[in-house]
Amino acid sequence: MTDATALPGRPRGGVLSGPATARAVNVLAPNPSVMTLDGTNTWILSEPDSGLAVVVDPGPLDDGHLRHVVSTAEQAGKRVALTLLTHGHPDHAEGAARFAELTGTKVRALDPALRLGDEGLAAGDVVTVGGLELRVVPAPGHTADSLCFHLPADQAVLTGDTVLGRGTTVVAHPDGRLGDYLDTLRRLRSLTVDDGVHTVLPGHGPVLDDAQGAVEYYLAHRAHRLAQVETAVENGHRTPSEVVAHVYADVDRALWPAAELSVRAQLEYLKEHGIL
Repeated sequence: MTDATALPGRPRGGVLSGPATARAVNVLAPNPSVMTLDGTNTWILSEPDSGLAVVVDPGPLDDGHLRHVVSTAEQAGKRVALTLLTHGHPDHAEGAARFAELTGTKVRALDPALRLGDEGLAAGDVVTVGGLELRVVPAPGHTADSLCFHLPADQAVLTGDTVLGRGTTVVAHPDGRLGDYLDTLRRLRSLTVDDGVHTVLPGHGPVLDDAQGAVEYYLAHRAHRLAQVETAVENGHRTPSEVVAHVYADVDRALWPAAELSVRAQLEYLKEHGIL
């Protein structure tokens, strides 16, 4: 058995649902799959002495899960006052409108199509609820509308699908772009170096206690995959599906369709930079 402390980002063991930091509680959605890992992490955030909470990524349209999120907050003496989205993929956002009905909250997101209410989210915004402070970090790459949320009081960052608690994520071409994703990873690395962030609260998988190690691993992984794709093309593997079969031969075939999205993004990146 591999020691978790030796894995990239030092993932925590144990049950995923429950308190993760002084201000963050996870409620795991019942939607496990090869793409969502154990399921979607729905985060309830609140100052310890406040009666108000923020929920990030209500998750899929599963009424039982959405009601469980509400009851978890209420059992802690909290009222959900605002809903935020890291991005619009259904496993994170499909339940947002129903959750807004249950809680009477507005939904804020980067994509106007996902919002309920007048306010969106943009880079540099600071969201404050009941004394809780969240700083909006632009995070395009996985998708064009991806955001992260910096929780300074806990030296933590909520990463959605940008950094996962286990494995690596997909650059969802054509909406996701590799150049944007690499810039996002460098931005997150700056948070770990300059702003003291050491905890990753991901959209899927366990909490990571070594944020810098996780981001460095992601950057190295992307550089390695990019080199593999370039070599595959030079060796005559021309189509995205051919490149996937060559480069991702050791990966579960159920993940090949997602891998092909990343390969398309990598091929586009190599062409844009005059390498292919």
